[in-house]
Amino acid sequence: MTRARPYLLAALAVLLVLVLAQVLLPRIAAARIRARLSRYGSVESVSVSAFPAIKLLWGSVDSVHVRARELSLSTGGAESLLWEAHDISTLDFSAASVDVGRLRLGPASLSKHGSQLEAEASASASEIAAALPGGVAVQLVGGGEGKVEVRVSGSLFGLGTSLNAVATASEGRLVVRPLGLLSALQLTLLDDPHVHVEGVDARVESSDPLTYRLSMRALLR
Repeated sequence: MTRARPYLLAALAVLLVLVLAQVLLPRIAAARIRARLSRYGSVESVSVSAFPAIKLLWGSVDSVHVRARELSLSTGGAESLLWEAHDISTLDFSAASVDVGRLRLGPASLSKHGSQLEAEASASASEIAAALPGGVAVQLVGGGEGKVEVRVSGSLFGLGTSLNAVATASEGRLVVRPLGLLSALQLTLLDDPHVHVEGVDARVESSDPLTYRLSMRALLR
């Protein structure tokens, strides 16, 4: 019994360390994520789970849940934060409003399961107009099958005219192509080596004020 006592004490010490890690490490990780996001606005809550929690030391996370009020990021900042989530198995993010560059979105949500990403956000017609170059107007024609058709008035592709264009995924990028004779032209909206766009969609969410619900499916790699 005397010889076994040191082994028993060592086992109890290891067990105690694992229990403390399970309690403390997710809280520490949640605090770090909250501090990181708070640079961009107001964060309500962050929770982290991992089992065993000690794997957090190697950057592996089972799930993260984030609730925010208002965030404001550059396009590059949004892409950087998104890539930081690549080691998270399940991500559930929502915000009352998110400014990405010149475009205000909200409410907005982002979910990640494995490598699959799904993002949704609302944007009013006036907010979209404010984000567009001067003299350019966009009206939704329809969405479905992973693409969105819009009517563009003003200057697009160097031409002052009105034409229909389609936003769609092309080799992992999000691009816009005019329909008809100018279909060979292309404008890239999103080209991130870590985000492989699979499809987009848009629909009218409200008519007063005119508001659209936008969504995108992608793979994080």
